[in-house]
Amino acid sequence: MNFAIERLEIEGLLLVHSKRFDDARGHFMETWSRDAFRHHGIDLNFVQDNQSLSARRGTVRGLHFQLPPFAQAKLVRVLHGSVFDVAVDLRCGSPQYGRWCATMLTASRPQQLYVPKGFAHGFATLEPNTVVAYKVDASYAPQCDAGIHWQDPDIAIEWPLVTRDAVLSPKDSSLPAFADFSSPFFWEKADRTRAQHRSVVPA
Repeated sequence: MNFAIERLEIEGLLLVHSKRFDDARGHFMETWSRDAFRHHGIDLNFVQDNQSLSARRGTVRGLHFQLPPFAQAKLVRVLHGSVFDVAVDLRCGSPQYGRWCATMLTASRPQQLYVPKGFAHGFATLEPNTVVAYKVDASYAPQCDAGIHWQDPDIAIEWPLVTRDAVLSPKDSSLPAFADFSSPFFWEKADRTRAQHRSVVPA
């Protein structure tokens, strides 16, 4: 198999390791295979590829997600540079609701982060001129575009940068607080009659 799956500490988040073939010319690897991913339980129809260039180290993009019916699963990789990549569980009823998980993705390592629906996603660049590419299984829908502030105190992500050095868009700088978010997402194992929409971070 050309892929190995590492399950991260929040259920649903997966670190995908690609088998890389190196020779004198450089290397080759698969980054997506419908059959191989389906074998690992990831059965998706990706419909759009996105790519961003962040010129400065410390650029923060996020925390982003789309609301139903255009919620997106993502498969994220770095083509140049490196990022501190973060996902936050927004699924009502999940035992990790409101928790975050981070991993470092670099161009030098053949890894990708799979982020299912029901998570907010964002990253901070660790090098200048970092290029990030990701697949999504739903097209961009402006009416469903949503986010949470990257420095929300309830989520308390331990970003590897000083606040004054962060580079953000005006939109990302003004994203709302987690406490004001009413989640439309549900953990697939949750009892929906008990799961609450309001954002209450577990103690």
